[in-house]
Parts: sequence; C-alpha cells; structure tokens
Amino acid sequence: MAVNSIGLLGGTFNPIHNKHLELARLAYEQLHLAKVLIIPSGISYLKEDTGVLPGDVRYEMCREACRGDSRLEVSDIEIKREGNSYTCDTLRELITLAPDNTYYFIAGTDSFFAMDNWRDPGYIFKNCIIVVAARGNDTAEDISCQMKIYEGRYDAAIRILHLKPDDTSSTEIRKRIHEGKDVSGFLPEGLIKYINENGLYR
Repeated sequence: MAVNSIGLLGGTFNPIHNKHLELARLAYEQLHLAKVLIIPSGISYLKEDTGVLPGDVRYEMCREACRGDSRLEVSDIEIKREGNSYTCDTLRELITLAPDNTYYFIAGTDSFFAMDNWRDPGYIFKNCIIVVAARGNDTAEDISCQMKIYEGRYDAAIRILHLKPDDTSSTEIRKRIHEGKDVSGFLPEGLIKYINENGLYR
C-alpha cells in the first residue's frame, strides 16, 4: 500500500448504494490504495437537479454508508464549493492541499467515454490516473479503442477494474423507497435507518 495513493469516487449519490461501495472497496484492494475518497457532487452541470436531495443530506447519507470502514472517507469538497461542480476544480483543490499524493480517478464507462467533453480534460489526465470501472456487459474493444485515443491525445495513464454485470440504480432504489418496498439488498443498514428516520424519498 502506498500511503499517498488516493482513490477518488464521485457522484450524485442520491442515494449512495452497495454497488458504489463495492466499487470503492474493489479499487482500494486491487490498486493498493491508502484510502478512497467518496465525493458527493455539489451542483452538477451534467445532470438535472430535479429530485436531487440537498448536498448536506447526501453527504450525511454517504457518511452513514461508510461508517466503520477505514478504507473509505467521505469528502465535502464539492458540497462546500459554490457554483457548478467540475472534476478539474476538485482535483486542483486536492493537489493544492496535498501535492505529494497520487490520485486515482474512478469512472464508470459512460463517464470515461465522455471525458473529452469535460472541462479541462487535459488537466485531469495529466494529474491523475484514470480507473475505468468496466462491467461484464461493456465492450472491451470499445474501451480499448478509447484508451488508445486518450493515451495518444493526453499521454493518459489508465487502469481497468472489471466488475460483475449489475443494473442497480439510485433511481430504482428511490422508487422502491417511495413505494415502501424493501431495499435491504441495496443499501447498508445504517443508511436505511437514516433514510427512514428522516423521511427521505417518501
């Protein structure tokens, strides 16, 4: 384990669920990270905010989900920042705070293929290692082709994590909670208790 190797897993996390946590732990183990930062987004310029709970609530849900797991740490770096959340800005802030760290940015394949359209992609590729979370139903050939494009264009360093196919989504989980259905297979027990006590997604 390298003490300065830090994973970054961002998202709306509305709510965070077991597959998010599984991905973070897999990255921790396979990449020999010191820890993985779970970073709930502030205001995303890529998503409609309709139905998205306030940042402080999503932050607390992440804290409940990660409670007791020393491998995971929840960061409010994007929640505290005013305006839209951009990965390049988050990375700049983290590097300013801890310039000796090596950052591993964990991205799903949808995000990975779209990174060319993000703000200042060159800075992101230059200053962190990209970790592609590829599920079994993702096309290896397409991922490999995109990797070569980024490697050629940005001299990018890219790793791949292979995950089991899964269609768990926060949208479906919110729907189940709203309908009063069991979500024990999707969320940690402490998070379910927090959601119920605060009447979220009802």
